[in-house]
Amino acid sequence: MNVASQRTGWSRLPLRAAAFVVLTCVAILGVSGWREWAARDAVLKGAETEMANVARSLTQHAEDSLDLLDSGVVGVVSRLEMDGTGPSTIAKLGKVLEARKAAVARIHSLAIIDDKGNWLTSPGTIESTLSDDTFFRHHQLSPKREAYVGHPVKSVLDGQSVVTLSRRFNKPDGSFGGVVLATISAGYLSHFYEQFEIGRNSSVALVHGDGLIIARNPNNERFVGRSVADAPLFRDPSLQRPSGAYHFKSRLDGAQRVSFFKRSSRYPLLVLATVDQEELLAPWRAAAISRMLYVMALVMLIAIIGAVLVRQLHRGQRMAAALVEKEAHFRLLAEGSSDMVTRIGLDERLRYVSPSSNRVVGWRPNQLIGTDALAGIHPEDRPHVQAVVDAMKRGETDEARVTYRNVHRQKSEVWLESTMRVTRKDNGSVDGVVAISRDITEQKQLETRLETLAIEDSLTGLANRRRFDERLDEEWARAYRDRSSLGLLMIDVDHFKAYNDEYGHPAGDACLRVVAKIIAAEIQRVGDLAARYGGEEFAMLLPNTDAAGCARVGERIRSAVHDAGLIHACSPASCVTVSVGGAACRPAFERTAGTGSLVEAADRALYAAKNAGRDQLVMSGEVTNLLPKASGQ
Repeated sequence: MNVASQRTGWSRLPLRAAAFVVLTCVAILGVSGWREWAARDAVLKGAETEMANVARSLTQHAEDSLDLLDSGVVGVVSRLEMDGTGPSTIAKLGKVLEARKAAVARIHSLAIIDDKGNWLTSPGTIESTLSDDTFFRHHQLSPKREAYVGHPVKSVLDGQSVVTLSRRFNKPDGSFGGVVLATISAGYLSHFYEQFEIGRNSSVALVHGDGLIIARNPNNERFVGRSVADAPLFRDPSLQRPSGAYHFKSRLDGAQRVSFFKRSSRYPLLVLATVDQEELLAPWRAAAISRMLYVMALVMLIAIIGAVLVRQLHRGQRMAAALVEKEAHFRLLAEGSSDMVTRIGLDERLRYVSPSSNRVVGWRPNQLIGTDALAGIHPEDRPHVQAVVDAMKRGETDEARVTYRNVHRQKSEVWLESTMRVTRKDNGSVDGVVAISRDITEQKQLETRLETLAIEDSLTGLANRRRFDERLDEEWARAYRDRSSLGLLMIDVDHFKAYNDEYGHPAGDACLRVVAKIIAAEIQRVGDLAARYGGEEFAMLLPNTDAAGCARVGERIRSAVHDAGLIHACSPASCVTVSVGGAACRPAFERTAGTGSLVEAADRALYAAKNAGRDQLVMSGEVTNLLPKASGQ
């Protein structure tokens, strides 16, 4: 990015920050508004559920009440059709009806009416006839025998509004004989509805199927008999279902209502339970206003903080412009260097990386900037480098040089040498570190190769005599500390001079490599060491191994060399064989002994094996038993 593009980005930064603050405020307001609206919907849904429960309960009550009336009516109809309408029968039935009315509070009246509309039973003397009433005409003209629920009417007995249930009874010849009538007072139903406290401005109404109000609470007398047949509840096709929620503005009291309606499945009745929406939402509205005031306060605080931030960004731009000039000079020098130049902040993240990083570590600068400066360092080297960086950050040293292994993108690992120097602010405080790193992998590989040559036998690849002597001292000291055993095998190729004379030195070298490979194959643990002791003689150091374990390893080596089948015409076995001498001791219990005594014991065992006929293993503890045999006794 050049200076011009950087300045363009700076000039847009305050605008972007302001846009971000505005979007944040709008988002907070939007989410809060959505949550409040969701809370409002939850309140309405809860009211619908409550109204549904009320409507279902009251529908069940209305059906039970009519069933109660109908059960009495059916009994009277049966008695009339069996016994006729004679004076004695009517007198008996009149007493039964009066007793039933007295026993059941919800029954307003029970009466028998003849085929002319005259009262056969009624309290007192009523001279009016019912021949013009709807229920009477219905039974007179219809042969159907089921119960008929009529419109609400004024009772001729006491002037109360009642709902009628009636059944036809027939004469013996099947012709119309009259009607048995039962009524329930609308006042009783309204009083029953008062028990359901669902809100100060709530209402419950029982409506006939054709839209006439049968009973209502509150203001029952005011609304009974009023028609609501032209309301959407009776005209809208989508509402002609058994039950459902219903939101409307009441024409009776002008209030916006949340309601639930339930139609009876057995009678032409509908129960409508409603609650005043304003009353219902009043607690939510008060809480929502309180919450939104808090949100507005938060938004204002964010807006103020955003304004301060934009102002600070403007000030920062002026300071950044001055830094750009300095950085341009720094980049000119850094990007022209073949070494990788990096700038590390106090948070140990890379602030700048020169283009040569692609060659040194295989990563482009844009892939490294912002990452942990020490992330790629080998775990074993990182503590040392971390300690150096920490000291420089604290101002304890201004310059340092460290060598460490680092991850490379294409290669597995490279060695880097970094020269680091602190950078300071105008007030003298440390603000970061500049590191110049170069790849010294080839140099390290050369050093490693030289170290390897110093401790490795070039012909066999095993450790050389120098490395063997060093490890013997180390393992002796460790076995002494741990009070453990230390085993040693000395292995010598039998008749090797004759093999060289017969087959030549190149074949002899090949023979030694085969024997070395067999010995190396027996290295089972990290601490085991196989070495070329000298010429055709090998040694194997076995830490934490007693004499029995040492003998097992030696016997496997002897057997494996014999089984390799290297032809040796000058050997009695006709193949290359080895003699093995072994010794084991516990340094902690042999205070007068040393490494030399262990080697001497194994060496004596080796010569005892050779003197005993070669191609065999002898442990140092067996040497005494073999001495007479070796001297020919």
